[in-house]
Amino acid sequence: MHRISTTSQAYAWGSTTAIPELFGLPATDSPVAEVWLGAHPSSPSLVTVGADGSPDGVSLRDVITADSRGTLGEDVEARFGPALPYLLKVIAAEHPLSLQVHPSIDRARAGYEAEEAAGVPLDAPHRNYKDSNHKPELVYALTRFEALCGFRAPRRAAELFAGLDAPLAKELQGVLRAQPSVEGIRAAFRQLLEPATRPGAGEVEEVAVACAARLAAGSPSPRADRTVVQLAQAYPGDPGVVTSLLLNPVTLQPGDAMFVPAGGVHAYLRGVAVEVMASSDNVLRAGLTPKHVDVAELLRNVDYVAAPPIRVAPETFHGATRVYYAPVDDFELSVTRVAAPGTHPLPGRGPRIVLCLDGEVLLSSAGDGDLHLRRGQSAFAPASDGPLSVSGSGTLVQADVP
Repeated sequence: MHRISTTSQAYAWGSTTAIPELFGLPATDSPVAEVWLGAHPSSPSLVTVGADGSPDGVSLRDVITADSRGTLGEDVEARFGPALPYLLKVIAAEHPLSLQVHPSIDRARAGYEAEEAAGVPLDAPHRNYKDSNHKPELVYALTRFEALCGFRAPRRAAELFAGLDAPLAKELQGVLRAQPSVEGIRAAFRQLLEPATRPGAGEVEEVAVACAARLAAGSPSPRADRTVVQLAQAYPGDPGVVTSLLLNPVTLQPGDAMFVPAGGVHAYLRGVAVEVMASSDNVLRAGLTPKHVDVAELLRNVDYVAAPPIRVAPETFHGATRVYYAPVDDFELSVTRVAAPGTHPLPGRGPRIVLCLDGEVLLSSAGDGDLHLRRGQSAFAPASDGPLSVSGSGTLVQADVP
């Protein structure tokens, strides 16, 4: 087993306190939006030495490349090649994230190859595809976590636009009532985003003002109206503000989990969560962000079928562990809570990343001894280490390959 370091991302929507508190670090004036644990080439973890977590300069990606069969296992290497197939993150959203979609693996491969052939640098701000992988993801809430995910039923979306004293709202209501189907959702979504029909900032503001007025008068849909008002404050004039009325609202309580498939439109609004995803950094944005937006490419990747968010119910493993199985081959997530005395086996096989969320635990492997982990510390266990077990008092999350 190897201790590994986290790498942090200082995006503007992050929190200045949540992740530092979780990892036992001093807070700063700069937001910390994400920490990454994995081997993605853009920000791989470093293998560390000693209990203080000081890095020795070797990336986890290099460790895996040097012995892909031993670190990944024969089965995982055969399915995914000589690379870790998942990426584990902790995210802390103080402000809403972008309205976004992640590509399917076919779209990712085609987009990556096209940008490579065009000579677009990997670090170019306007680059869409940082790699050739898809990016389905599972979100596990550590705090109350608010999000928008997937399209509402067209009739329900039409109801939300009804009664709003704003020309754009009336126009979108007409579109949805004329086509109460996936085609209506497609037409309304594209009207809000495509350059030829995209509403101006004043039209967006009119809808936000109408939602605020309905909210003050006792709205029948206070959650939807409140979301519009909040987004309008964060991103005034952005059509993504109005797009929120087309999307399902989601609240995850601590311990709840949700799966976001490729093609699923979503925006995380607020909260702290663990994320596990296919090892990719491909994000296609349509709004609610100061970052690069490529509406045309996003629209080519959207799944317009209206469906409720995919909540993932855990299965129990040996009493202490809850396992969240995602409908993909790249990853699964487990959460284990232990209280001394006793040793508990951990599920999973192949390459595993373990993060201690609280307390202090002893992580043991069949093939390579023990590691003490305190709150905020993490480890990589290669396939060659065999089964893992844990003792002590604390909570840990583990990512592995099904």
